[in-house]
Amino acid sequence: MQGTWSRAIRLGITSLLLHKLRSFLTTLGVLCGTAAVIAMLAIGEGLSYDVQEQIKQLGSQNVIVRSVKPPEDPNPGNQRSRVLTYGITEEDRQRIAETFPGVDQVVPVRQIFGEVRVADRVLSPRVLATLPAYIDVTGRLVYEGRFIADTDESRVANVCVLGTEVARYLFPFQSAIGETVKIGRDYYRVVGTLAPRVRLKDDAPQAGQETTDEVYIPLETGGKWYGNVQVKMRAGSMDMEEVELHELILAVDKPENVSLVANATREMMSRNHKQRDYEVVVPLELLARAEETKRMFNLVLGLIAGISLLVGGIGIMNVMLATVTERTREIGIRRALGARKRHIVSQFLIETVVLSVGGGLLGVLAGFLLPLAIEHFSKMTTIVTPAAPILAFLISAGVGIVFGLYPAWRAASMDPVEALRHE
Repeated sequence: MQGTWSRAIRLGITSLLLHKLRSFLTTLGVLCGTAAVIAMLAIGEGLSYDVQEQIKQLGSQNVIVRSVKPPEDPNPGNQRSRVLTYGITEEDRQRIAETFPGVDQVVPVRQIFGEVRVADRVLSPRVLATLPAYIDVTGRLVYEGRFIADTDESRVANVCVLGTEVARYLFPFQSAIGETVKIGRDYYRVVGTLAPRVRLKDDAPQAGQETTDEVYIPLETGGKWYGNVQVKMRAGSMDMEEVELHELILAVDKPENVSLVANATREMMSRNHKQRDYEVVVPLELLARAEETKRMFNLVLGLIAGISLLVGGIGIMNVMLATVTERTREIGIRRALGARKRHIVSQFLIETVVLSVGGGLLGVLAGFLLPLAIEHFSKMTTIVTPAAPILAFLISAGVGIVFGLYPAWRAASMDPVEALRHE
């Protein structure tokens, strides 16, 4: 039995080698399909990983309350300047800290609108005034130096901590620690830099560009120099906004209490705010949604890439049907010499499996290399999970068997006499 199968395999490979180019092109279709499945799934996993990491940086046990600017009045009249008051207040902060027993810490954040400058290098990152506990509740890591300290708060010191992108742009050839930067109209001494939230891209920010990175200063310092009212100049008018706090980060003691605290916060805020000038963000809920989105995204990408394998399978069937027609006389001679239908079926089925398995193995290799190339040239995160190449290979092998059954059955069903008469 083993000798019969080995002879059938050798015969199948020999038949394929008689038409090298045709066999190669057929295998290439399966190769591209298999590599596409792996690469698509790797891109989906990478995108999902980046999103989930950003959500995790918010703190899976945190509840975040943010100030939201209400819709502007479409008919402001002839008023050239106005003060718009909205958002979270110090009273909200105190109520939450004193009312909710499941909240360990309430960390306020104020956003300052101003450029960050060193000599002729200028950026427009988010400048955040906050407390030293910010780094504990968000899980950010200090790359160099230190974060804001309690003594900085008590002394209302002009110190700052730079995000990685900001530090890299403002001080490309030296450490930022101990250097001085200008934020708005005031000068601050750099005491630390933070590690990036996710893998840092190699592209450096451009002059004056807004970045997603941040600069941190003490909360009291921000209140001293900027107050609650900030001015925004627009064409023909001057808008002034009064926002006491732009964000509150509630550190919850247990994961099971996150939903309870979030619901209680929504209820409390709705009672004390006449307008919807806030939003409550729950990273734990966002993480669950991201997981669901990841599954749907991978399914869609997998189906799109699977079409390539389907096309490869159709190519295999087309080639094998043509092969059966070309070898009709050979099939008749084998049947006349005593070969049974199962022998004919196995011979042609082995050929299709060799094509699909060979293409699948090469496709798996290309599937590992393609995501690496994508990551290198596009700086996009790609992750090849163990299941992706296994799934892609099994599908490619299955495609060969499924699309090879009909040509093999058709070859075995030929009338030996009619096959011998074929020219």
